[in-house]
Amino acid sequence: MKKLIIAALFLGVFFNENTAFAQTETSGRTGVYRATHTKVTELKHTKLRVNFNFEKEQMNGEAWITASPFFYDSNELELDAKAMIISNVSIEKNGARTPLKYTYKDDILKISLDKTYQKNQDYTVYIKYVARPNEVKQKGSAAINDAKGLYFINAQGKDPNKPTQIWTQGETESSSCWFPTIDKPNQKTTSEIYITVPKEYVTLSNGLLKDSQNLGENLRTDHWVMDKRHSTYLFFMGIGDYAVVKDKWRDKEVNYYVEKEYEPYAKQIFGNTPEMIEFFSKRLNYDFPWQKYSQMTARDYVSGAMENTTSTLHQESAQQKPGDLIDENKWEDVIAHELFHHWFGDLVTAESWSNLTVNESFADYSEYLWNEYKYGKDQADYWLMKSLKTSKADPKNFTKDLVRFDYHDREDMFDGVSYNKGGGILHMLRNYLGDDAFFAGLNDYLKTNEYSTGEAHQLRLSLEKVSGKDLNWFFNQWYFGSGYPKLEVSSTYDAMKKQVTVSVAQTQDQKFEFPLAIDVLENGKISRKNVWVTATSKNNFVFDAAKNPELINANADGILLCDIKQDKTPEQLYLQYTNSKDFYSKYNAIEASKDNVGKNPFANKTVSAALKDNFFRNRMLALESVPEDAKDFLADVEKLAQNDPKTLVQGAAIGVLAKTKNPKYSPLFEKSLSSVSNSVKANAIAGLAETSPEKVASLLEKVDLENADESVMDKLLPIIVKNKIVSQMPNIAQTVAFYPFIAFQNPSLAQPAEEGFNWIMDSDNIKAVEKLTGILKQVKAQIGDNPQAKMMIRDILKKGLDRKMKVFRENPSNQSLNSQVELINKTVEAYNE
Repeated sequence: MKKLIIAALFLGVFFNENTAFAQTETSGRTGVYRATHTKVTELKHTKLRVNFNFEKEQMNGEAWITASPFFYDSNELELDAKAMIISNVSIEKNGARTPLKYTYKDDILKISLDKTYQKNQDYTVYIKYVARPNEVKQKGSAAINDAKGLYFINAQGKDPNKPTQIWTQGETESSSCWFPTIDKPNQKTTSEIYITVPKEYVTLSNGLLKDSQNLGENLRTDHWVMDKRHSTYLFFMGIGDYAVVKDKWRDKEVNYYVEKEYEPYAKQIFGNTPEMIEFFSKRLNYDFPWQKYSQMTARDYVSGAMENTTSTLHQESAQQKPGDLIDENKWEDVIAHELFHHWFGDLVTAESWSNLTVNESFADYSEYLWNEYKYGKDQADYWLMKSLKTSKADPKNFTKDLVRFDYHDREDMFDGVSYNKGGGILHMLRNYLGDDAFFAGLNDYLKTNEYSTGEAHQLRLSLEKVSGKDLNWFFNQWYFGSGYPKLEVSSTYDAMKKQVTVSVAQTQDQKFEFPLAIDVLENGKISRKNVWVTATSKNNFVFDAAKNPELINANADGILLCDIKQDKTPEQLYLQYTNSKDFYSKYNAIEASKDNVGKNPFANKTVSAALKDNFFRNRMLALESVPEDAKDFLADVEKLAQNDPKTLVQGAAIGVLAKTKNPKYSPLFEKSLSSVSNSVKANAIAGLAETSPEKVASLLEKVDLENADESVMDKLLPIIVKNKIVSQMPNIAQTVAFYPFIAFQNPSLAQPAEEGFNWIMDSDNIKAVEKLTGILKQVKAQIGDNPQAKMMIRDILKKGLDRKMKVFRENPSNQSLNSQVELINKTVEAYNE
């Protein structure tokens, strides 16, 4: 699962030490203890036969559950079956069915078997049922914002702007919303599904399509077979009017299911998948273990993406066009993440949600591995730095163990600890053990537990088995402990002894031990000192030095997950930038110099040098540091705007030139409008808005901004609102939905965002209202039980409803306005729950 974080501004506004939150922190068995589900029954095979009632948004199903007692003799089968109508429960032997007694209460189906069965004595139970997803009572979470398992999208075809689709979402325990099963992660079974649909739709499910039969009356039944055991939450069906773009890895099919509009771009979006499979197979020394690999997009998906075995589902944002893709495929990390789950999560599955780290931390770290392989270590380190900043932004993450048996709700495990922090911890572990031992240990873990389940201790044992090192100290700190080091670093020089002493103080309560890289710059030459910090308040390290070093730089490689306070002058930051080889040190030197640009010559030199950096992220950060009166930097900025090989850098450089409001750049802005890149075009339009405002409206009508990057939308929002570009109204809806909060993140956008919100509410544009209310419904799940956030968003919606009602009263027969009022009302009701 790749969770979708909507509106990062909520991290800064609401995630503070005093915020109420659903997470309940206790310790050990003195409070809540989330034990691994006890296996009374072992599933062996699940066969389903399903068809759909589009009008009622229900599914008619038949299930054949083959199982046996796990160890102890048993005469009962207990299944999860949420909000279903059960009409037949029978034992099936040799094709004959005998009715069984059963009770169905509180979403649990208890079946009395025809006799007492022993371990490995299989039986098959037949169940006829109707799945009613809209009757499911369980709620979603911050990671997965709805939990009804089976989703009908535009089932009656009433919305001309939305395709009809059906898809499923099983994680965490929602597969039992569409078929009876034991809905726990430590249950694995082979499976097959017969899916009957109208002929115009394609289907996708786990495993291979064995056959397809036309039934007449415009219906077809597809038979999908998965012959390898996988967890029940990974079962999947996807149905819709898709283009299927075929690819392959070695002799296995690799397919991409996209809306037909995006068929020409499917390989630009997903086309690195075969190379990813090959890379991960070789890196793990374990070939991709499944029969095929397909990826499908879905409208109104309830999260980011999901690693259903052999059939990953992505939200619609995965679908991008060339204007976005040339800048950066923003979904490529997600593609890597879900693919890597097919080893860590699907092949070896967390035995309990408490041990989610063996699924999600690995999938998170796969994004680092892919970036490192494909785009270089600087890009991977940039990804890791951003990821860890996201985790640290929520102070509650500081108090949570990576493995925790005391969660309030299983959905709470899908957070910045299980994902981001866990990925950073794996990076530290890899660097401590070395690549050979680390990846050999992962291989042992996979082979030891394949097609079964795993937990953090099994990971530790595999790594210890391979490396010969005891890793209890590491796992106790990072897996079964919380927080991270907060360091204060200082140094003193003894001219008599010709020695420098570097002091590393830990200021957090719980002390850590860890390796630390310290760079010492002496006479223009850096030497790296690798030291071991013990779990005490202060460690002193003494190094020989002929003179007082020009620079001491702790955690120079950025590997240690920590916060560091270390005072450095602008000159030292310049030396750090020009002498360091690690991305982390160079980037931090640029960032720390930003506030002194234009005030200090060394800060100017740092940014000037960074404009020529080999790594484009450093060039972009340098461009952010250039002040509006940028005369000393403009020659370099002009070169980047015209010639940089990265369109994101070109766009950022054009944005700097736009701030000068100098008409001499108008020809450059106009020329840039012919670029494929949305970033280049957006910044060029922003420039023309300053130098040739009369041209802007007609230009904006022609730019395709659907699914455009957030930075592009931020750039164009004020111009779209000012010029009332109606065709772009739906594309700004997700941004303006949060208008009261934007001032915390980007004050310059606060007024145009509010004006944009009011513009939508004063207009008749149902697509814009659908997007606006849709994003706010998703945000509701992410903010949890935060009363302040709920109240503020409820107030936003009520103000919007007042404005929309005023327009509706003036046009009471307008069905579109009536639908918009209903959408806003339903969203208000959701926030009242």
